[in-house]
Amino acid sequence: MEGSSRETAGNKRFVWGLTASLISLALLAGCDAQGEAKPASPPPPEVDVARVVAEPVTVTETFTGRVDASETVELRPRVSGYVHKVAFEEGEMVEAGDLLFRIDPRPYQAKVKAARAELAQARSDLQLADTEASRAKQLLESRAISREEYDRRQAARLGAQASVNAARAALETAELDLQYTRITAPVSGRTGRALVTQGNLARADQTLLTTVVAVDPLHVYFDSNEASAMRSQPLLGPEKTTPVRIGLAGEESFPHRGELDFVDNRLNASTGTLQYRAVLANPDGTFKPGQFARVEMPVAELDKALLVNRKAVLTDQDRRYVYVVDDSNQVARRQVTTGHRVDDLLVIREGLESGDRVIVNGTQKIFSAGMKVTPNQIAMRGQPAVDDTAMATNRP
Repeated sequence: MEGSSRETAGNKRFVWGLTASLISLALLAGCDAQGEAKPASPPPPEVDVARVVAEPVTVTETFTGRVDASETVELRPRVSGYVHKVAFEEGEMVEAGDLLFRIDPRPYQAKVKAARAELAQARSDLQLADTEASRAKQLLESRAISREEYDRRQAARLGAQASVNAARAALETAELDLQYTRITAPVSGRTGRALVTQGNLARADQTLLTTVVAVDPLHVYFDSNEASAMRSQPLLGPEKTTPVRIGLAGEESFPHRGELDFVDNRLNASTGTLQYRAVLANPDGTFKPGQFARVEMPVAELDKALLVNRKAVLTDQDRRYVYVVDDSNQVARRQVTTGHRVDDLLVIREGLESGDRVIVNGTQKIFSAGMKVTPNQIAMRGQPAVDDTAMATNRP
C-alpha cells in the first residue's frame, strides 16, 4: 500500500510537470506570434518647415492692357496734286523732317513766279504813287493843284501800298504751297504702308498717304477696378514716380520696367474702372503698338504682413489651410485667409502668427492631424513657386 501511494504521487508530479511545460511552451509560442503581429513603428516622415515671415511689404496687383504709340500721325497732303515720288521704304524707321512723299511741284513753282511778278508790279505802282504824292504836296503848297487832287494822289499812294502788301502775302502763300509739295515726317518713328503711290492724285487734307508712329518710348494703357484704384491713391501722388513691371504676350513674369505717368481724372461710369498709363522704353523698336500687356502695379503698403510660401497653402474645396508643426513636432491643420501675392509668397490675413512653423515641402506625407514628423528647417523665401493648380489638391 505504501509503495502504491508513492507511485501515485510520482505520477501526479509527472503530470503536473508535463502540464507546466506545455503551458510554458504555449506562452512562448504566443509571445512569438504576438511579436510577429506587431512590428516596430516606422520613424516619423521628414518634412521641410519654415517660419512665418513678418515684414513690411508693398502689395501689387496685375492688370491687363495694350501697348500704344506715344505719338501717332496720319499723314495727309496740304496741297492737291499728283504724287511725284515716294521717298521711303514701307515700315522703316524715319527721323522727324525726313522726306516721305513729293507732290509734282511744277504748278506751284509757276504760282510762285506769278506771285513774284505781281509783287514787282505792285512795288512799281507804289513807287509811282509815292512820287506823285510827293509832287502833289509841293504843288498844293504853291496852290498849283486843288485840295481834291492832292487827296486823290495820297489815296492812290495808300492803295499802292496795300497792293504791295497783298502781293507779298500772295507770294508767301505760293512759296508755302511749294514747300508743302515736300511731305516730311512730322515725328520720328516707324512708317506704315504707302497708301498712295507714284502717279496718283492726292487731295489736300483728304487723301491719307501713310501713318507714322513713334516707337520709343511706348505707352501702356490699362484699367484698374474701383477698389484697387482707391487703395492705390496714397502711392500715386503727382510728385511721386511710381515704378511698374510689364510683361508682354508670351513672356513669363514681368521682365520690363516702366513708370506710371498718367492717371485719368475720372472713373468710367459704365465699367467702374480708372485708366492708367505707363511709359515703356523701346530703344530697339522690339515692341509694337497694339500688343497685349500685363502690368503689375503697387496698390497698397502693409507695415507688417505675415507671409508664407505659396507651396505651403493647400485648398480643400473653397477653404485654404496649412500644416503647422508645434514644439513637439506634431502636425496641426490650420485654416487661413490669404491675401495678395508678393513674388512667391502669399499674405496671410488670418490663421497664423509670426514664428509659426509651416510645412513647405512634404505635405503629401501628412495623412492626418496629430501625427509626428521630423522637421527640417529651411528659409521661407527662395523656395520655387508652383502653379495655382497645384494648390487645389484636397487633403483630409
